[in-house]
Amino acid sequence: MKTTNKYPLENYGIKHIAFILDGNGRWAKARNKPRTYGHAHGFSSLFDVGIAVNNRGIKVMSVYAFSTENWNRPKKEVSFLFKTLEKRLISVLKKVKKHGIKIVTSGDLTRLPASTIEAINYAVNETKDMPNMVLNICINYGAKDEIIRAIKRVHESRQDIEILTPALFDNYLDTAGLPPVDLMIRTSGEERLSNFMLWQVAYAEFIFTPTMWPDYNEETLVRDLEIYAKRTRRFGGLK
Repeated sequence: MKTTNKYPLENYGIKHIAFILDGNGRWAKARNKPRTYGHAHGFSSLFDVGIAVNNRGIKVMSVYAFSTENWNRPKKEVSFLFKTLEKRLISVLKKVKKHGIKIVTSGDLTRLPASTIEAINYAVNETKDMPNMVLNICINYGAKDEIIRAIKRVHESRQDIEILTPALFDNYLDTAGLPPVDLMIRTSGEERLSNFMLWQVAYAEFIFTPTMWPDYNEETLVRDLEIYAKRTRRFGGLK
């Protein structure tokens, strides 16, 4: 994806943008293709949109790639998702590094296939020193699961519960060190969070777009950023 003057590079003060990548299967079905066809195109969109987000100076982009509930899908589809992620992580690594993008993950990776874990660890290690945007891939991720795991970390650390604050608790989450989400976008027209970043989106702005994820691109990103720019964030106060 090449950025041109047609699409302004304004980030509107956003530090962290998050996406629920929805609609791959329906996008494929509308084209009389198998769901896997949609997932393949969805992964292409992921990295193309990531570069467009990075070009605007937004520091973090989180994507809901595979949820703790997605294990309920057919085994062939789940296997395809992991194999495609492995291939794309390696194939786009040169481009990702060229744009200075750092890859991290959220979620419990221990249940993933060994080859997927290996590919993720390789991509994370290869990009660990990249200076620009953090691409946080949420895989085998569920917000409730993350919070439970964070509570266990608090217990293991022997943190004094009496002085535990939301700011301190942030340090035990998968997203420790990342800013809270400013804008959460869900594609495909569905209007729910589906157990995604419940803690991190506490004061985020939400946009539910009918655009299917494989069709989401720089143009639709700019449209949504401009919608965000027209909103007033109050954080519980008055402005």
